[in-house]
Amino acid sequence: MTESITVKIVSIVESGICVAAEDGEKVYHVVYEALKNGKSVTLSFKGIEDLTSVFLNAAIGPLYGEFSEEFLKTHMNPPQDASQQDLDTLKRCVERAKEYYRDPERFRSVEAEVFGDD
Repeated sequence: MTESITVKIVSIVESGICVAAEDGEKVYHVVYEALKNGKSVTLSFKGIEDLTSVFLNAAIGPLYGEFSEEFLKTHMNPPQDASQQDLDTLKRCVERAKEYYRDPERFRSVEAEVFGDD
């Protein structure tokens, strides 16, 4: 049986305000290490007062570049204590991450076209 841990987001961020990418990266590193070591992870949203997609994109999105979607389905448990709004934001973040990591070059070329990078 796989060991399971609960990652309390507010304990990592040391705040209920979860809006900055830098704070999301802190959560990402904790989750990444647990998954890399074969543990399953439950994210606890308890105590979160404000949550943005920027935070979740940094916390969760990169996991889809490191692990297969199937692995994450079996090792990421449903989140705890999340509002419906937070769950909706998380779902959008996951869908964008899956789409991006399926074809990152496509996204880079569109970004270059939009922002004029050669």
